Amino acid sequence: MGCEGCQDLSAAKRKFADSLNEFKFRCIGDAETDDEICIAKSLQEFATVLRNLEDERMRMIENASEVLITPLEKFRKEQIGAAKDAKKKYDKETEKYCGVLEKHLNLSSKKKESQLQEADSQVDLVRQHFYEVSLEYVFKVQEVQERKMFEFVEPLLAFLQGLFTFYHHGYELAKDFSDFKTELTISIQNTRNRFEGTRSEVESLMKKMKENPHEHKNISPYTMEGYLYVQEKRHFGTSWVKHYCTYQRESKRITMVPFDQKSGGKGGEDEAVILKSCTRRKTDSIEKRFCFDVEAVDRPGVITMQALSEEDRRLWMEAMDGREPVYNSNKDNQSEGTAQLDNIGFSIIKKCIHAVETRGINEQGLYRIVGVNSRVQKLLSILMDPKTATETETEICAEWEIKTITSALKTYLRMLPGPLMMYQFQRSFIKAAKLENQESRVSEIHSLVHRLPEKNRQMLHLLMNHLAKVANNHKQNLMTVANLGVVFGPTLLRPQEETVAAIMDIKFQNIVIEILIENHEKIFNTVPETPPSNSQLLLSRKKSTDSKPPSCSERPLTLFHTAQPNEKQENRNSIINSSLESVISSNVNSFLNSSSAPQPSLNSSDLELEVIKPNRPNSLPQNPSPTSPLSPSWPMFSAPSSPMPTSSTSSDSSPISSPLRKARALYACKAEHDSELSFTAGTVFDNVHPSQEPGWLEGTLNGKTGLIPENYVEFL
Repeated sequence: MGCEGCQDLSAAKRKFADSLNEFKFRCIGDAETDDEICIAKSLQEFATVLRNLEDERMRMIENASEVLITPLEKFRKEQIGAAKDAKKKYDKETEKYCGVLEKHLNLSSKKKESQLQEADSQVDLVRQHFYEVSLEYVFKVQEVQERKMFEFVEPLLAFLQGLFTFYHHGYELAKDFSDFKTELTISIQNTRNRFEGTRSEVESLMKKMKENPHEHKNISPYTMEGYLYVQEKRHFGTSWVKHYCTYQRESKRITMVPFDQKSGGKGGEDEAVILKSCTRRKTDSIEKRFCFDVEAVDRPGVITMQALSEEDRRLWMEAMDGREPVYNSNKDNQSEGTAQLDNIGFSIIKKCIHAVETRGINEQGLYRIVGVNSRVQKLLSILMDPKTATETETEICAEWEIKTITSALKTYLRMLPGPLMMYQFQRSFIKAAKLENQESRVSEIHSLVHRLPEKNRQMLHLLMNHLAKVANNHKQNLMTVANLGVVFGPTLLRPQEETVAAIMDIKFQNIVIEILIENHEKIFNTVPETPPSNSQLLLSRKKSTDSKPPSCSERPLTLFHTAQPNEKQENRNSIINSSLESVISSNVNSFLNSSSAPQPSLNSSDLELEVIKPNRPNSLPQNPSPTSPLSPSWPMFSAPSSPMPTSSTSSDSSPISSPLRKARALYACKAEHDSELSFTAGTVFDNVHPSQEPGWLEGTLNGKTGLIPENYVEFL
């Protein structure tokens, strides 16, 4: 199917190339300029390049079937087909189980006890078989998921190699096309300059007439607003009614307006309450998702609301200063509750760690090889006996094997009332391990660890220090960080409910443990960075980089240093005559600067600095006076490595007396008005001199004169 699509694409491009080859520009007048002749010729050149490129594409398509399609088809039939068969079997057993269960539930209670017991045993057998088939299906899906990692990606890699060959051929074509492209670029620029020479002034005037002198910004008076579903009690249950809600943090006032979806308008009377508290609703306490409870000062009871998404709920809770629900300690099963994070618990773990580090740190399969269960239980009973727990502080008798000691340590951790890293943080740790950036993972896990109770964090610190020592001896004991993650992930970070989703997350439990071991010194010995304040977040968004040019909130709409009419005519003529020189010089300058100009670098000490363009109003008087109340004093900020702004009272600030100099851009900038210049870092400007506007310079780039932020450049 993909090859057919590529063939169709190739055929379409060939047809397009034929159309370009046959297309002719109509000439208005009796003659064409050299530039117009070059532009008209370009379509035939484009057609030649496209045909050459499609020839190479066909060669790539012919090779794709063997390299890509055949292996993927085999994977689909053998692996995915097997998974589908397992699903059919699962569906069949599900139907059978449900039928047997329904018949069982319809049995009369008046039947003999023996008949009922026989029916119960039959249902148990069917249920057991259904459970086994379900697990087989889950494991088959998991197997396919893992096989995809290599059996799916490897053919794609081979296909990409052929694709890269195709693109390399395109690169060679582009190199051969470069000279004609330069000539064509100059012709296009000359043609555009001629057009803009008569059009730009009219267009500029039209834009000024269209612009609204008063910029209307829809700034909401509310801290948060949007649609929420509110739970309302009825005579025969509850219902969820859609409301448009607003919230003001200052007054803590929540307004709820019923919304009728059918009519698209207001569906009832407004209701306003004063917020008392906001709490996130536990997932297992309500059938709906994304819910939170609101308590009001002037209304009894709790108002349960449902947001539109998890992100939406987070925003509402942040606006209302919401809090998390209180979790009760969850008891696991069987022997849990006998082990605690008390002095005895710490003593047991320290004894086990000391024995392992002094006697068995180099034993192969350490912590992976388990001890005999009866011996492990016997050792634990001795260690947990309050009478003997404090007799030997750091040593366990040499008669106990290392595998028995390591198994006792793991068993004790599993006997705790809850996992060491706690149920309520389990999803957060998993979510942190799924972040794309390694630095973000470490930072998030660092923060989560310091939210654990003190005892849990101390025990985890003790354990991770020990596991790091074990991993440092992996050449002898064969227990790498990854192997230790496999062993301790399910123990320290087990889920509260063992679902299929929990099975899929086991690998991320292991990743969390790996991160803790590899970064244990940073995570446990340093305090996590505090979340940035709103002002710091604003500063970080305003940092100037090449990938995301900064923009100014308010820009000047006109140039204040305007040329006289005769100057305009000379400039227009010079643009046309020097277009070739300007294009070539700009290419040379950008090349030299990209290879030699130092790029600005921001380190941690620069986080306090802000690279900001000076703010400007939308309209200014034509001849502002420094002492006029209409020309405010603009705040200036100095960017790293940028020159300090000059005083407006110095003699150098006069546009008449200042020399025309060259300047280099330190940061990238994207113009938001016609009066400004767009540029990248390293661009060189000509004829740079102060403008009459504080904080702005005036310069020329590629024949165009415009405004440049003063703290974005340095003079050469």
